[in-house]
Amino acid sequence: MIDFSDLEKRQKNSFGQQKQLIKQVMAGRKVLCAHCQQPLTLQTQPEFVVICCPDKCTELMLTAEK
Repeated sequence: MIDFSDLEKRQKNSFGQQKQLIKQVMAGRKVLCAHCQQPLTLQTQPEFVVICCPDKCTELMLTAEK
């Protein structure tokens, strides 16, 4: 039988890190990309919200609900 507990733990940690990053950016704090060290920005579109760095090495796309 395959043990998925390690994979599940990493996914849970990754989700928690992304959630924290989203909260910080949406609160107006300066958050740097882990790869290029440039600030992440919040961009709003009618159907979604994007958090990304200028080089797009970090890009989170969130669906916006009305």
